[in-house]
Amino acid sequence: MNSKPLQLVATLVLLALAQAAHAILPIQHWETKRGARVYFVENHDLPMLDVSVDFPAGAGFDTREKSGAANMTANMLRLGAGGMDEDRIARELADVGAQLGGRFDGDRGGAGVRTLSSASERARALEILARMVAQPEFPAPVLEREKVRLIAMLKEADTKPDTIAARTFSRMVYPTHPYGLRSAGEVDTISKLSRDDLAAFHRSHYNAERAVVALMGDVTREEAAGIAEALTAGLPAAAGPAAQLPPVPQLPKSEARWIIHPSTQSHIMVGAPGIRRDDPDYFALFVGNHVLGGGGFQSRITEEVRQKRGLAYSAYSYFSPMLREGPFVVGMQTKGEQAREALDVVNKTINDFLTQGPTAKELAAAKKNIIGGFPLRIDSNRKIHEYLAVIGFYRLPLTYLDDFIRNVDRVTAEQVKSAFQRRIHPDRMVTVVVGPTDRSAKLDR
Repeated sequence: MNSKPLQLVATLVLLALAQAAHAILPIQHWETKRGARVYFVENHDLPMLDVSVDFPAGAGFDTREKSGAANMTANMLRLGAGGMDEDRIARELADVGAQLGGRFDGDRGGAGVRTLSSASERARALEILARMVAQPEFPAPVLEREKVRLIAMLKEADTKPDTIAARTFSRMVYPTHPYGLRSAGEVDTISKLSRDDLAAFHRSHYNAERAVVALMGDVTREEAAGIAEALTAGLPAAAGPAAQLPPVPQLPKSEARWIIHPSTQSHIMVGAPGIRRDDPDYFALFVGNHVLGGGGFQSRITEEVRQKRGLAYSAYSYFSPMLREGPFVVGMQTKGEQAREALDVVNKTINDFLTQGPTAKELAAAKKNIIGGFPLRIDSNRKIHEYLAVIGFYRLPLTYLDDFIRNVDRVTAEQVKSAFQRRIHPDRMVTVVVGPTDRSAKLDR
């Protein structure tokens, strides 16, 4: 739908972006001598520089036997590297006013820094970052300490209903795929991790040829090129072909599980494997989910579950696109005795949406909300840097930010309906309920 009010909103936003184009455009892209991909936006408004180096080294690259190795490797990059212990790393970064960051999820592992762009401060912060990604030491005493700390955290988390629900959901959605592994690892696998395990994971996944360097801020293209070369020069060379995540199998049928827990509310998750980050229907599903459950009080799930019936304070849905099919999730919390009713409402809402798609009014409202909020997605160097890292890692078009509003605006109701019908199958979704739920309640769809 292309209503005049919506076109006006889009035009005004585009004009605003055009005036601030220097803050996000153009994205410059090249490769280092060793094959690392570099993405850079030059912006001299603030004397700051955000830099990150990411690798295909997320939890999806773990094995069941060594689950948690990817997370521990990423975590320990800052805990000793290149002849510097963790205290020295923290102290020297503080001395130059730099902030250390990191990234870890199902697909990515890496590290980053935010630093002043002045030459001396910048040089010291980036030298430390280079040591971290290329020369981690994984000191055995620190590893043992971190294992004890993490195991204690996991044991505590495993008593909480939201953790139990999320773990059960992941295992049911990805029963044979590494996306179903716990990103932090399991107590028994973490306890067995050795320094050699982390060093081997680093050699296999933190390679120059597979690195993605994202830079945003107050340096020139020439300076950015030098930074990227320095950050990746010491990385190990790839010893063989890049590890590939296996395909995500479709679920053969629906499945439901409830787990009794002495909590005051039932934690409910419904979903299935969703989409890849490069899915051609990404924008149709993104806009459509805004109508279904991603748009807060504007969404159908919130309207039906909370507003009309008062069954939950928060009810939502989202897609989490990844290298392979990340999950589609519907979630909520409700009183134990209301779990069956809340599930019935959610399932009917999903089925109705699949059958009918969004109304013209819902679609227009969703587009207006997304387009109107777009400037807030890119209103800081840090946010633009995050987009740069995503664009680089998932090999999205360099014009992704320029095209965002147009891609949202051109989505039609029929595209939403078609995309959802091809991706979401109610007869192949899982349902998890954790809480004071009566075992006699039938939770199958």
